Amino acid sequence: MNSTRTSRAVYSNAEFKSLQLHSHESHGASTRLGTLRFNNGTHIETPHYIATTSRGAVPHLSQDTMRDNTGIKGVYVALEDYLERLPLPPPVYSVPCPAHDSPLRRFIALQKDALLVLGPRRYPPIHTPGSNSYMSLSILTSVGFRNMEVSDYIHAAKTLRPDVVIGCADVVYGEARAKLGLKRKEKMGERTLAWLKALLTEIQDEQGSKSTRISIWAPILPIEGEMQRELLDYLEVTAVLGDVSGLVLYDISGIDDISASLISLPRLALTEPKGPYRVLEEISLGVDLFSLPFLNAATDAGVAFTFRFPVLPNGKGEQPKTALGCDLWSSKFATELAPLEASCECYTCVHHHCAFIQHLLSAKEMLGWVLLQIHNHAMADAFFDGIRTSIAKGTFVDDCDVFGQTYEMDFPNGTGTGPRIRGYQFQPSGMTLKKTNPSAYKKLYEPESLSDNFAAEESLISPSVNAKDLEDMGFAKLW
Repeated sequence: MNSTRTSRAVYSNAEFKSLQLHSHESHGASTRLGTLRFNNGTHIETPHYIATTSRGAVPHLSQDTMRDNTGIKGVYVALEDYLERLPLPPPVYSVPCPAHDSPLRRFIALQKDALLVLGPRRYPPIHTPGSNSYMSLSILTSVGFRNMEVSDYIHAAKTLRPDVVIGCADVVYGEARAKLGLKRKEKMGERTLAWLKALLTEIQDEQGSKSTRISIWAPILPIEGEMQRELLDYLEVTAVLGDVSGLVLYDISGIDDISASLISLPRLALTEPKGPYRVLEEISLGVDLFSLPFLNAATDAGVAFTFRFPVLPNGKGEQPKTALGCDLWSSKFATELAPLEASCECYTCVHHHCAFIQHLLSAKEMLGWVLLQIHNHAMADAFFDGIRTSIAKGTFVDDCDVFGQTYEMDFPNGTGTGPRIRGYQFQPSGMTLKKTNPSAYKKLYEPESLSDNFAAEESLISPSVNAKDLEDMGFAKLW
């Protein structure tokens, strides 16, 4: 967050053929301010974010709720969400749709003014026990791990016709990334280049022209630039021809490998930032678009965002650092009649108060997470609005320093049980995986040792047992 250079950018249209920089000093690290335009007449002011989805829906939000009560401008959809029936074609392929529309957009009921981005894997992805091959990616579907042929992904891109298709990348996730050898890194570059060439060729042949309505964004791998030099050289050529319209970063260090000829392309970061501090740092290095997994994680944990950027002066002098959010499971909110955040104008804060949300969470009513998700996305919108204003004023670096002096580094931990864990949230760990939420019911009598087995059998319930005695024993009690 120590950059002092700012670029003003305008993205041309839905094909994202160019990014016109009005001022810049070099291709290195610099904050960028821009407008991402696409052919349905809408636009995204950058820096900004796109929402992550599960099977095409933002967690806890129906499509009409997202449209009417949030400012979400775009969504990231993973193809692996729909491939559980392979080799049978997924139902999403069979949606009746005119040639000018997207079957995927219709299948997930996404409004037409939202950017639709298609990628091969969820974000963040589940680590698979198998590795990628030259012809396929290892993925996780609702019925288990399997391999997705790269040709199937290309076919899906042509069939589903999203606004943006992210090229397949041979990326290793988790701790294994730090242990990669030279040969494995070479394979990553070779495979990713081959997959990108195949995608470009197929899309161009399908459309009959190099100018296609589907925009292709190319990955930059999380390895040293020299290990993917051939891929980077190829990107320079395709960017000049207009075939590649954007870049996808899997590690922020890859931004150093972007040459001057690629500076006009928008940059999407799939870097899994853990909070707003990391977002600010990556913006200072020149990232345009983000996907924010911590947003959904905070909602699941029952944490409401309360941070603002830039920080508003309170006139109280030096104060202890403020939390980035509040844990609504805490009993102190049971009688709190104030909104989640005083300055927030989202549907949740206008119509409801903390005590109501706390009651919904405690009662395990899913409306609680719906209202919390609406609020957190509104706060994320306000966060990026403030960032763009700060960049335009030339005060971004100073505002980042004040933000660091005001807020704690990490979000508070949610103390509640949260909603039911969904399959894509599990990391494979064998039989050692513990339940996140405790069981709602327990056995009436559970022996503490093997010597108590006889006593347990003697205490089995019979029709002659008095009902009052059963109540005293805790029978049918919800723990």
